Amino acid sequence: MTLAIGDYAPEFTLPNADGDSIVLKSFRGQWVVLYFYPRDNTPGCTKEACGFRDQYETYQTEQVVILGVSGDDAKSHQKFINKQDLPFQLLSDLDLNVAKSYEAYGPKKFMGKEYEGFYRHTFLIDPEGKLAKIYRKVKAADHATDVLQALELLRK
Repeated sequence: MTLAIGDYAPEFTLPNADGDSIVLKSFRGQWVVLYFYPRDNTPGCTKEACGFRDQYETYQTEQVVILGVSGDDAKSHQKFINKQDLPFQLLSDLDLNVAKSYEAYGPKKFMGKEYEGFYRHTFLIDPEGKLAKIYRKVKAADHATDVLQALELLRK
């Protein structure tokens, strides 16, 4: 079943880079940007994460939580956070259950080779826990700005 705007965001608990459990439900009452990305320290993922980092002050002013999710472990996330000076949490979805529940994991092709992997998808979750905007085609370079603009329109 495909997720749609207005659906409740699938609940989850995932570990962050410090090993602490992060529960989506704990952010009720706030807007949440939940973005899935393929891998720490790769060019596109670094560009996307740094876009959110560079706009982070605006997201904080707007009281928006940013959560990045990939299949990387806590150690990899910690290195990525430290190297890129990321001020938001990265979560480890090692068993892929959360990515699959958000339809952010599946078959991919690269240079003619097929494999399974994370899709670059983003979900804007409203304060009630419902999906307000879904991005299935993400351009890493401009994504953080695009999400802020959408948030501004949704809040009107």
